[in-house]
Amino acid sequence: MKRIAILGSTGSIGTQTLDVVRANGDIEVVGIAAGRNIDALESQIREFSPKICGVWDEEKAKELAVRVADTDTKIVSGMEGLLEIAVMEGYEILVTAVVGMIGIRPTMAAIEAGKDIALANKETLVTAGHLIIPLVKEKKVRLLPVDSEHSAIFQCLNGEHGNKIEKILLTASGGPFRGWTREQMKNVQVEDALKHPNWSMGAKITIDSSTMVNKGLEVMEAKWLFDVGMDDVQVVVQPKSVIHSMVQFEDGAVMAQLGTPDMKLPIQYALYYPERRPMKGDRLDFWSMKEIIFDKPDYENFRGLALARDAGKAGGSVPVVFNAANEFAVAKFLGKKISYLEITDMIEAAMEHHKKIAHPSLDEVLDAEAETYEFLKKQWNF
Repeated sequence: MKRIAILGSTGSIGTQTLDVVRANGDIEVVGIAAGRNIDALESQIREFSPKICGVWDEEKAKELAVRVADTDTKIVSGMEGLLEIAVMEGYEILVTAVVGMIGIRPTMAAIEAGKDIALANKETLVTAGHLIIPLVKEKKVRLLPVDSEHSAIFQCLNGEHGNKIEKILLTASGGPFRGWTREQMKNVQVEDALKHPNWSMGAKITIDSSTMVNKGLEVMEAKWLFDVGMDDVQVVVQPKSVIHSMVQFEDGAVMAQLGTPDMKLPIQYALYYPERRPMKGDRLDFWSMKEIIFDKPDYENFRGLALARDAGKAGGSVPVVFNAANEFAVAKFLGKKISYLEITDMIEAAMEHHKKIAHPSLDEVLDAEAETYEFLKKQWNF
């Protein structure tokens, strides 16, 4: 029996992880956690009987505890609750599917406790990769990527035994506004940006995909996961999301991983690695597909991708500011407090204002996040 815990169990990745659990009879869910969706958490508790359930919102945690008083599940709250789940005994893999930098501390705590990590929280590596990768090596645990692109790269490298990577080709759909100018995007509304052409994801990551900030975060994440430079990761626009990513080796050979846009595949691959399990679902039909189209990314109109490259090359605390500014701006856009183009305006303003820390500690990483929020609140009069 494989035992797992899931941080972010009510979100897109979390619920699809539970779909994988349902489809396989040998996974036990011992811990779950979410923000404040206690209706979904109650349902998950009654179906999976985890030992511990975390709720970020303390009042919601108290309410949930009353609701599930007839079960044996312990209810915890806040960061302390996430940390308790991360280090609890009796499980092997932590699925980190929370959104944002909230995932850093529990991920590090789980690694310290000897847990393997199925990583779906890219912000963790983007902002604290310099702390996490050495810890992974020290504790000899496995860091298994769940993002479809990074899982694809991971699969392409499987069995290559250290053969040198010449280039990582990170694919992008281009989002709903592929081919648009900034002038055309000036009046984009929340509802427009939430219509991703291929993938079904949570609101925040869907907005990030539309701005291509998400692809910028993935470039930075790839740098840490696969020990390459920022210039060794090339973004390739592939609108149908058939090729999930590719690796070019020094002999010129290119390995690609293809499949339908279904997140359950990389989730299941991470949970069972190195084994491949049968999985129901659609398969690629090459006869009907006929062709795969590629294009260059547009760094001029999709400023988020260009700013991500700048942040990744600068390193230190700059990626923290990039990520924090984006999280703040996307939340304001979803709340209809700013315009669509102001998302990247906020990121650029925060990066220009910040004084880089070359090798930030965890406390300095979290301080840089807080300082970015304060700067943007003041500059935009929130």
